[in-house]
Amino acid sequence: MLPLLVPLPPMENDWISFDVPSLMQNFWSATFDGLTFGAIYALVALGYTLVYGVLNLINFAHSEVFIVGCYAVVFTLTSLGFGPSVPRLGLTAIILNLVLALVLAMAASAATAFLLERVAYKPLRKRNAPRLVFLITAIGASFTIQYIIYLVRGPSPEVAITMFRPLAIFDVFGTIIDSQQVVIVIAAIIMMVATERFISKSRTGRGIRAVAQDPDTATLMGVNKERIIITTFVIGGVLAGAAALFYVMKIPSGVQYSGGFVLGIKAFAAAVLGGIGNVRGALLGGLLLGLIGNYGQILLGNSQWTDVVAFVVLVLVLLLRPQGILGTSLGRSKA
Repeated sequence: MLPLLVPLPPMENDWISFDVPSLMQNFWSATFDGLTFGAIYALVALGYTLVYGVLNLINFAHSEVFIVGCYAVVFTLTSLGFGPSVPRLGLTAIILNLVLALVLAMAASAATAFLLERVAYKPLRKRNAPRLVFLITAIGASFTIQYIIYLVRGPSPEVAITMFRPLAIFDVFGTIIDSQQVVIVIAAIIMMVATERFISKSRTGRGIRAVAQDPDTATLMGVNKERIIITTFVIGGVLAGAAALFYVMKIPSGVQYSGGFVLGIKAFAAAVLGGIGNVRGALLGGLLLGLIGNYGQILLGNSQWTDVVAFVVLVLVLLLRPQGILGTSLGRSKA
């Protein structure tokens, strides 16, 4: 029988303690590690932000778009001979293989996002379905994709993939920053900045902002609304595929059928924190949530509190500032 809930491992203790000395001692390592995870959250959060900005839809199935990309990364790299140990390849060969895995992960996630929009959401738009129906459909689509993966691959995590041995790049107050962290953060920021510039400056980006601001007027002005919606989902899928490569790079043994759920909630919390519907807000929210989660688990003395901190941040933002830190909608963002 398929398990609906996975029990959490027992806590080391039932009491919450605040270990401030440990946080101060590990501040810089937690900061750079938090930025690494935050960059991954931000890439996934952009998918939530773009779809919400155009359709006012919380696409809860976006976490499964991400996890499909993770499987594509694992299948590609295992086919190329990667495994738990460091591959015996030259630097050029490793880079080319990782680029191939990145492209295929982007393609797999983009195709999943495209099919999700065509199969699950387009029929509802044609019938002018209420927003609640879209939300329920998104949740149903999320579980459907999860269980399809479960039936195909089973409940066990995929084989761990070690892409390369991280090398020390520089030292910050005694904390070694390695090549893995630098690659993930820089590559993610470049992709997010490129996406923001695309939305702001390109013709398609102007169409996305026009549909986000007023879809009926945009249609009257000659904007192809259906094409814009498809493009928005595909862009979100491409970014989720990139996040998938970085996720497998950071957590080699983390790919399983339900692996996207918690990370998707964190990415959604990041989008809300920065201002859902705001492209720059997704970047800010992702990085902040990565930092807050890492600081929280060290301060509270248990790694399981990382997820709890993300949920608490989500609730507090919705209570105190539901529009998020930046709070500008996609349709009203400045070019």
